[in-house]
Amino acid sequence: MSVEADRVATPVEGPFTRRVRLPNDRRTPAAARALVRAVLTDAGLDALLNEALLLTTELSTNAVVHANTDLDIEVAADPDGLTVTVTDFAPGPVEQLAVGPRNERTDIGEVAERGRGLLLVDHFASRWGTVHQPSGKGVWFRLERRDAATPAPAPVPDDAAPGIGALTALLQTDPERHTDDGLADFGTDLLARLAQLTGASGAVLRLDRGDGRGRHIIARYGRAPREDAATIRLPLAVPRPYLGELELDASPVGYAQPLARIVAERFSLHLENDRLRRADLRRQTWLTFLAEASELLAQSLDVNLTMALIPQLVVPRLGMWCAVHTTDAWGRLQLAAATHADESALPALHATLAEEGPDGVLARLEEASKLGTQVMFGTPTEGFVVPLVARGQRLGTLAVGRHPRHRHDADEVAVLEDVARRAALAIDNARIHDERRTVARTLQASLLPPVLPEVAGVGFAAEYVPAGSEVGGDFYDVVPTGADSWVVVVGDVSGKGVQAATVTGLVRDVIRILVDDGKPMAEILARVNRTLVQRGGGRYCTLALASVDREHGGTLRVSLHLAGHDRAVLVRADGRTAFVGAGGTALGLLETISTPAAAVRLRSGDSLIFYTDGVTERRRGRELFGTSRLREAARPLAGYPAKVMAARLRSTTINFSVEEPRDDIAILVLRNDD
Repeated sequence: MSVEADRVATPVEGPFTRRVRLPNDRRTPAAARALVRAVLTDAGLDALLNEALLLTTELSTNAVVHANTDLDIEVAADPDGLTVTVTDFAPGPVEQLAVGPRNERTDIGEVAERGRGLLLVDHFASRWGTVHQPSGKGVWFRLERRDAATPAPAPVPDDAAPGIGALTALLQTDPERHTDDGLADFGTDLLARLAQLTGASGAVLRLDRGDGRGRHIIARYGRAPREDAATIRLPLAVPRPYLGELELDASPVGYAQPLARIVAERFSLHLENDRLRRADLRRQTWLTFLAEASELLAQSLDVNLTMALIPQLVVPRLGMWCAVHTTDAWGRLQLAAATHADESALPALHATLAEEGPDGVLARLEEASKLGTQVMFGTPTEGFVVPLVARGQRLGTLAVGRHPRHRHDADEVAVLEDVARRAALAIDNARIHDERRTVARTLQASLLPPVLPEVAGVGFAAEYVPAGSEVGGDFYDVVPTGADSWVVVVGDVSGKGVQAATVTGLVRDVIRILVDDGKPMAEILARVNRTLVQRGGGRYCTLALASVDREHGGTLRVSLHLAGHDRAVLVRADGRTAFVGAGGTALGLLETISTPAAAVRLRSGDSLIFYTDGVTERRRGRELFGTSRLREAARPLAGYPAKVMAARLRSTTINFSVEEPRDDIAILVLRNDD
């Protein structure tokens, strides 16, 4: 067999020539083997299959491991044999080829480590050499076809070189076929084949994934090599944080060293696939976790509930314990929520978090909050703290303690920082919502009377339920006009927010002024309508306006005007109910309105219920509470005081659905208590 290491390969053109460019990928050797197999099948050269696949695997694998560039694979078959050329695009002289320098020695123990792969090429190829091109460099080999009349070469003794069948079985293992659970079986199979080829009595593969558990045996064959014996130790070609080595109970002479290196590279290929697969699964898991965490945090608009939820998301998935601190008006940190995987350790955690002094946990928390950076904890807490920052404002800190046997890796730290960002935004949103709710409640309260008149023999009672964090347009009022007369008002301005509240205040003030001036009901409604048309900004108002007078004998005479408002519910003392009032025109829509008056007399025990559409339009799915259900709910309340009737109707309306009210609910009850 001749070795032509300096010859430049001449491309072979023909019908069985294939060229392909493959990426620098762990799956490239398998793709190169598939290409060679296809060409040999098409050319009818199946007799060269084992040697061709063996040498193609060796050249393409070494190029992937060392060149770090794309590869050009050219396979050319002719009637006499097969030529395969593997070219990379790495800079440097040909001696720096992925497969190593040329083999100029006959003793494998004296060959440079990276050049031992060419011994297989030298042993099995008819010819081989190097390729020099402006864009790259490579190695080619030629396998000649043997005629049936040509005797096969004498077999090589076992102690001189391993057999082609054993090498082929060793090198053609496809890492993609193995799953996470099969990693140990895959390594054990490789070690068993290696031991059979080298005569070693044992071998082990050790691996440290960088997760804090240290190095452990992942695969083992035979007895473990003794430290005082001659052994071969080779590192696995895996990226950080992975670290590993192969240990073989054999002397580093003959073919044992290069074969052990081949096995280390084969296992490294599979290990890299395993690492990438694990990383991909972890990233998918973390993305799902972050999406679920964001959804949970977004659903809560209560500050205290949001802060209590954050540690529950973190523990135990991302840490042994978690604590959330928030800053007060003076920038001091205060513990808002904390949890521990071991509930019995929670009191000790609270005590540790409260420790003051330059070396205490609280000092580290304040450092992270002021600097806006991640700060590590030392023993005994062991963990780190990240600041909670939202919209450029420091809100507090998120502290996480690591598990006793697991340190946080880079992915987990990144996820925790992402959780801190989302938690800070959730806290800030909850605070903004709380502030808006407080402002809305304060503004809404200013639009309602602080108390209703308390009159002997006449009962007034009201209930109001705001919807959401924006001020609504619903309002009610009772304005005394004399010793035994009053004006009752229940209205609803369209829309929500500050603009609606402004219009509501305008309507309420205009009505009070006109009532104090003694204007009749029809004129009051006409002037309110004109005011809304001119100054309402396109908003309209429905209104129930009733003048109430107490007659001799205790009867209440009511004159009811409805301006686009729902009819009132009349509840007699004996339980009979009816709707009263005639529909009219809503205020603020037209220049001229029509508001017919309806006369009602309330005898002792009779009641009149006014309400806004937040009651009748209360929803349970597609079902509305409706006027009929309101009338049925009012019937059994006959005989009860006005305050009880209003409270019961409010409770019935709210309990109709588990959803938050979509519109404000206002209920006002007028009752004759004589």
